[in-house]
Amino acid sequence: MTSEEILAAIEEVARLHIGFTATLRPEMRMVEDLELDSLKAMTLAVEVENRFRICFDPALEAKIETVGDLVSAVAQLLPDDDD
Repeated sequence: MTSEEILAAIEEVARLHIGFTATLRPEMRMVEDLELDSLKAMTLAVEVENRFRICFDPALEAKIETVGDLVSAVAQLLPDDDD
């Protein structure tokens, strides 16, 4: 799965579950630009995990500051397509 596909899927999750209506860009900051409070941040994290069937490690999740960081974290946890 490409970074663009992951971003598009995260954008869909954000629209459905936290009501985010703008276009997501990798440089957007999770708290400042997406205006995520703790409940919305938790909802987004859980729904992204559900969408991709992954589980974020708390240490990795703590490092996510931008949408690009989230895309990279998801990409790291997805199984390789080579299998």
